[in-house]
Amino acid sequence: MIAATPDSISARLRAAIADHAEAGRTALSGSETVSYAELGARIDAAAGAVRDWGVARGDRVGLIAPKGAAAIATYFGAMQAGACVCFLEPGLAPEVVAEQAALVGMRHLIVAEASAGHVAGPVLAELDVRALDSLGGATAFVAAIGPRDEAMLLFTSGSTGRPKGVLLRHEGLICNAAGVLRHTGTGPADRLLHVMPLHHTNGVNNQLIVPLLAGAEIVLMERFQAEAALDRLRAGGITYMTGVPTIYARMLPLLRPGERFPDLRFLRSGSAPITPTLHQQIEDAFGVPLLVSYGLSEATCTSTMNPPGRRRIGTIGTVLEGQTVDLFDPVTDRPVEAGREGEIRIAGPALMAGYLGGADQPIVDGWLRTGDLGRFDADGFLSITGRIKDVIIRGGENISPALIERQLAAHPAIRDCCVVGAPDGDLGEVPVAFVVLREGEGLDEPGLKDFVRGSLARIYVPAQIRRLDVLPVNGVGKTDRKALRGLLAAP
Repeated sequence: MIAATPDSISARLRAAIADHAEAGRTALSGSETVSYAELGARIDAAAGAVRDWGVARGDRVGLIAPKGAAAIATYFGAMQAGACVCFLEPGLAPEVVAEQAALVGMRHLIVAEASAGHVAGPVLAELDVRALDSLGGATAFVAAIGPRDEAMLLFTSGSTGRPKGVLLRHEGLICNAAGVLRHTGTGPADRLLHVMPLHHTNGVNNQLIVPLLAGAEIVLMERFQAEAALDRLRAGGITYMTGVPTIYARMLPLLRPGERFPDLRFLRSGSAPITPTLHQQIEDAFGVPLLVSYGLSEATCTSTMNPPGRRRIGTIGTVLEGQTVDLFDPVTDRPVEAGREGEIRIAGPALMAGYLGGADQPIVDGWLRTGDLGRFDADGFLSITGRIKDVIIRGGENISPALIERQLAAHPAIRDCCVVGAPDGDLGEVPVAFVVLREGEGLDEPGLKDFVRGSLARIYVPAQIRRLDVLPVNGVGKTDRKALRGLLAAP
């Protein structure tokens, strides 16, 4: 049954997919090539199967499956049927899946055969579990859902380490997608290399929804592998790729001197800070602009982005249309004067409906308090200057780790670095730097301290500089500061 539906991201996707199907375009490729026509039919059938299964409008549905056409069609099919859908991280223990489901009131779970062994056991007895391959062959269905209906669930742990359910509405997904499309100009001629996980907001909102609306082709890699990603770029046809700084840093040593990719228009980076030095190294190595963006799951995905053709190194770009980003004094809650540093706060329809599970709500008076500090320049480009919770308080003086990291990253011996606060009996906290050195370099701790001292005040000089082979990262490639703090206790 096809029902009339008001505006929703599902309705927009369905209309766009039909248009691109008529033009004969390819939607997905990788291990399987799927046309827009076939993808639209699969989404319709999945929506009907989910409805026949007994999932009602507003029900929360989890999906655990490898990245591929079946998972993508089922995800958008469940959303089209009116469900609030969530890609759960593959490989989670059954106890963790049960905890997350209970946290957000999830009663339905779809599992691919490849993941079935990870979600077996009595701990999941409260969930109605169905096999991914059993949701085919149904009659097409489109639920009557609108912009304020629940659309998507994401899980984020933030600084507490405990999962929080982020609840997003259709209007938020619409706002994010429209802003990204206007900023990037993504169109049918584009081919995106998709290397990020689907349980991350960028993996769905910017790397599935945006290109599908635009009629682009999505080239799927089940997981990121640096050499495999470069091989795919070398094969030609890829016009852009989105990643986190760690992804590009791992590709750099594998690039051939002077290597270029004729079809590549730009690279995108987000989800984690990047130093100007690494930014320039990536652009020099790939020969295309790197567009750095900024956003939070709590604001759907992206709120600022560097536009193609006028990116500005050291910034996170300009504000996307449809969103409002401003800076506030975190103590007085008053907007700061032009050119001054303040806490980045976001307003507009892209904001989440709220956290599920009893967590403190970060949206106050319509503003999402990000905890990040920033500064706008005269042209509206925003720069991250630090993070409130990451600030190291040394003898009563506030130290931004980002300042030290930028200076260390400019040293020719340093490939990567991260600075965290270590307890100190006299000063309260002192900065400690963890560094990854370039091949053939030895750790010259006094020399590196002198290098920091050459540009920053004495209080910024790390008390220790420790060498690591690689910085620890979490599931989406962000440097794991919590793990580094744990290493401080190690001898």
